[in-house]
This record gives sequence, C-alpha cells and structure tokens, in this order.
Amino acid sequence: MSSFIIEGGHQLSGEVIPQGAKNEALQILCAVLLTAEPVTISNLPDIVDVNKLIDLLAGMGVKTQRKGPGSFRFQADDVNLDYFKTEEFRQKGGALRGSTMILGPLLARFGTAALPKPGGDKIGRRRMDTHFIGFETLGATFDYDSKSAFFEARAENGLKGTYMLLDEASVTGTANIVMAACLAKGKTTIYNAACEPYLQQLCKMINRMGGKITGIGSNLLEIEGVESLGGTDHRCLPDMIEIGSFIGLAAMTKSEITIKDVAYDELGVIPRMFRKLGIQLERRGDDLFVPAQDSYAIEPFIDGSILTVSDAPWPGFTPDLLSIVLVTATQAKGSVLVHQKMFESRLFFTDKLIDMGAQIILCDPHRATVIGMDRKSPLRGVTMTSPDIRAGVSLLIAALSAEGQSVIHNIGQIDRGYQDIEGRLKALGARIERVD
Repeated sequence: MSSFIIEGGHQLSGEVIPQGAKNEALQILCAVLLTAEPVTISNLPDIVDVNKLIDLLAGMGVKTQRKGPGSFRFQADDVNLDYFKTEEFRQKGGALRGSTMILGPLLARFGTAALPKPGGDKIGRRRMDTHFIGFETLGATFDYDSKSAFFEARAENGLKGTYMLLDEASVTGTANIVMAACLAKGKTTIYNAACEPYLQQLCKMINRMGGKITGIGSNLLEIEGVESLGGTDHRCLPDMIEIGSFIGLAAMTKSEITIKDVAYDELGVIPRMFRKLGIQLERRGDDLFVPAQDSYAIEPFIDGSILTVSDAPWPGFTPDLLSIVLVTATQAKGSVLVHQKMFESRLFFTDKLIDMGAQIILCDPHRATVIGMDRKSPLRGVTMTSPDIRAGVSLLIAALSAEGQSVIHNIGQIDRGYQDIEGRLKALGARIERVD
C-alpha cells in the first residue's frame, strides 16, 4: 500500500491542465458496447478506475488500441457473452462502480446482461433501483442473487420504448437507461432525468453515432430507438471536480495558479460557489486564474445568517466538491454549514481535519459546521488514511497547507480519480513524495 509524505506550508505557483473527466469517461467507455463499429475516445484520464474499465472491456472481447496519451480506439464487434460466467468477470466487474453502466448497452444490443454487485467509494448507500426499474419499464426482466451478489437482466423479446418518471435523478441510472433506450423499439420519454454535462456528452455522442435523442440538457429526454448505431470520435470534457480541487488548493496554500482549458461554460455554479467562500477567480478565455490571497472571507446570506452549501442534482452544486468546500472553509474568515444531502457517510473524514486543528462541528452524518480560522491558527501535519477519492484529495489539500509533515496512507483511493497527482503538484512547487 502506497502513502504520501507531504511537507506543508509552502506556496505554489504555475499552470496546471485538468485531466479528462472521470465520471464522463466511465459512461463513454460503456457506450462503445452499443456498436460493432470503431469508436475513438480522447482525453481519457490515466487513472485506476478508467484503466480498470478498459481492462474489463478488453476481457469481454472488445478490441482496444492505444492511439496516444489519453486516446484509445475501441471496437466491440466480437463481444464474448460467455465471459460473464467467469470468475475473472466477477472479480473485475465488482472492482469498480463504473462497471454498472455496461448493463444498458449489453441489454439493448444483445438482450442479456450480467454484473456482480459493483464496488466503489464507501460513502453510504448507493442503490441500483433506478437502473433496474428503468430496464423493467423498457420490458426487461432481472434477477438478483443475494448470496452471490450477482445481477442478471434479460430482454428476450427486445426492449420497447415507453414513458417513465425516474424516482431519482441518478446520473449513472439515467446514462444506463439512455443507452438501453437508444436501441429499443419505439419512443422512450424519461422525465426527471439527470442533466449533468457528462450525461449531455453521452447523449451527443450517441446522436453522432446515429441515435435520436432530444431534450439534451434538460430533465426531460425523448429517445427514438434506432436499429443500430455506428462509430464515432469523442473527446471528454475536463474534469470539473479536479478544477474545483485546484481552486481549493490555491486558496488554502495562498498560491497563484492558472488552471488551463477548463471548459468554463460547462462548470455551472462551481465558480460562483467558490466566490461565495471569498476566493477570487478570473476567467481568461477558457482558463481560470486564481490569484494568491492572504485572506478570503465567506459571504453570509443577505439577512446575515451563516452561509449553507449543499449538494443537489445538476444544475445544483455537485456532491463531489462538498469535501473540497469543507476543507477550504477551515482557513477562511467566517463560518459555513456544509450539508451533504445525497450520501450519509461522506463527511466522516472531518475527524482527521479536527486532528489537524480545524474547527469543525459534525452535526450528524449529513451536516458539518466549519468555523473558519482566517489563517490565525494554521493546520498542523498529522498521519491519516484516505477513506475515499474526494476525501483523500481534501486531506491532501489540507496537508499541503499545514505546518510540518503529514503522511496520508491508502492513497490508492486518490489514484482512482486523480492522474499523476503528485507529479502535477510537484510541477507547481509542492513538496510531496510517494512511498510504499
């Protein structure tokens, strides 16, 4: 198991290019199963979860060819359906959450799909109901063996378009249903659909492949099923979560950082939310410039009450950045209530920040009040363990701003979502080393 050793308290400076979007990449990679023709994807992040999914596709018989850094060519013209019965598939498919989204394409194209219960972050309950209720509404049947923790779905008579109202605006659930419906017979209407930029990217890609999806960017999607889809080229957006992470890093370390090629128009409320924390941001073309600040003050609500930052389905604030907001607020001037509505275990990493000297009250599994110290009492280095991807990077940001040395264990969690993070931080002047 690898760890980071960090010497904190140093200002950083320079330019950084965000990686391709992890959450988009996982959807797009599963979509290559929708066609027998070649699909080329560029700006894929070189991270553990993406590489595991590429390896899983290769095991299924998908031809994979690396074209260059972050660029791959895929062709799913000879998918081995017997592979789903193997122990190798059980191990690989259960090793990451993103494998969930192979179900929709397989069901649509081959009429059968299987998957072991997927892994991923331990951030609370992440139910599969939306996926399978959507498949059932399209005419599929499914079975879950609780002993083997294995899902199986079938559509022996094919999928048929219909109307459905999703009980939650699940991003992966919407993606799975969209991929299933694009090859179904007739028209499918999905209300309360997720509309994140990455889901929009998936829909646009399917349309370039010959699909017929309208309502992209809204929570009402209409999909006219087609007989088959063709190949295409696709480029992933930059990762908005990493962009937010670098904003928080710059603020915490009093650093001047330029984040390059951020696709600013796709960031939604993210820049506005960090400005509410008092962080100065300047758009320069498609770059985001964060100047060095000795102090930043949290804006209270108009009536003077404490600012509340909470997550919500897009275009609301993404839950993946709440941990970054929380750690950034520890050195701000003022207080903020962080309300994590969607996952009940994501704030439990705050005990590690408290050990570092942060003033945080964990109200319950969903809410934490952060009392900013305005840099009057800097964080101190400690030894800690990363519980999940986003918490791990939040702890890394805290360690880079803290006085003294910190050690972060279980950094494999960070590697799942951030590409060569220590190399890019070193290029900015960070003092960080990876050790086994």
